[in-house]
Amino acid sequence: MGILDSIKNLLGAGGSEGLNLENIASQVGLNSEQVEQILSALGQFQGEDGDTAESAANATGIPIDQVLAVLSQIGGEGALGNLSQMLGGLGRNT
Repeated sequence: MGILDSIKNLLGAGGSEGLNLENIASQVGLNSEQVEQILSALGQFQGEDGDTAESAANATGIPIDQVLAVLSQIGGEGALGNLSQMLGGLGRNT
């Protein structure tokens, strides 16, 4: 399972309250592929030194304000902390 699949599962994808990439994309003015890139990058950089959102923006080439908007849609910095803990429980280094 890839990191994006883990993120979707951990954030409840598939259920009525699940992660809907198309909905998030429309809310922040991006397409679903860009949202996927951002989520993958956020998961990758969570727990590393530096600003997670800024690192994700640099890695994807997507402006920081849109990365922050996606982050807000998934629950903010707190969601990233929870995600990091959960991914760590799956044997991932974050």
